[in-house]
Amino acid sequence: MARTFGLIGYPLTHSFSKKYFTEKFEHEGVEGVSYELFSLENIGMLEQILHEHHNLKGLNVTIPYKIGVLKYVTDLDPAAAAIGAVNCLKINRETKTIKGFNTDAYGFEASLKPFLKSHHTKALIFGDGGAAQAVKYVLGQLDIPFLSVVRKKQEGSIGYDDLTGELLAEYTILINTTPLGTFPDIDACPEIPYAYLTPEHLAYDLIYNPEETVFLRRARLQGAQTKNGLEMLTLQAEKSWEIWNS
Repeated sequence: MARTFGLIGYPLTHSFSKKYFTEKFEHEGVEGVSYELFSLENIGMLEQILHEHHNLKGLNVTIPYKIGVLKYVTDLDPAAAAIGAVNCLKINRETKTIKGFNTDAYGFEASLKPFLKSHHTKALIFGDGGAAQAVKYVLGQLDIPFLSVVRKKQEGSIGYDDLTGELLAEYTILINTTPLGTFPDIDACPEIPYAYLTPEHLAYDLIYNPEETVFLRRARLQGAQTKNGLEMLTLQAEKSWEIWNS
C-alpha cells in the first residue's frame, strides 16, 4: 500500500509543499508514495483525517495550526518542545504515536547564517505566531538578542509605533514572520519606517510567494541585504522527509 504524506493548514490555496514533494518523488524515482493537501477549517478535523487515511505516515503543518496541533501530539522532539510550535508530524500506526518536530528552526538557521555579518548583533521579529517561535529559538541559539514587534503590545514586545530611527540603527536584522504581503495580498507589508534602513540592515522575509515582497523591495531600495523564505522552505521540507524516513 502506498505511503501517504501531506500538509495541513487553512487555507491551502497556493501550496509549495505538494508541488515540491510531487516533483521530488518523480525526479528521485520514489515509488509508492503520495503527498496530499488537507485544508482544515479547524484543527479538530485532524482526527477525521487520521481516521480516514490509514496510510498517512507524516504531515507538515502550516498556518494557523503550528501551535494548535500540539494537543494531538503524543511525543515532542526537544527542539519542538523548547519552541512550543510544531510544523512536522511523524505518525506511527503500530505504536499509535504522533511525534512533533520543528523543521522551521533548522531551515531558518541554515538559510540565515551565511548572511550574518559582524554588525548583525540584534534582531527585530515582526509577528508572534508559530513561525516566530522557531525564529526566536534560533536567535537564542545564535546568541542574538531580539525584540518582538506586534500590533497589540504585550509584555516582552513592542508596537510598530515604537520603531524609531535610533532603535533601527541598533537592531540591524529584520525578520518578517507575519503573512503580510503573501500572494494574493501582495501590496501589504509590515508598517515600519523604511526610511531608516541602510546597507547595514539584513531584511529576511519568511514569505516566498511572491519572490520579492513589498517588505523586501522597500528594504532593498534602502540598500539593505534581503532574503526570502524559499530556501528555508526547501531545507525544512528536506528535513521533514529525512524525519519521516528515519
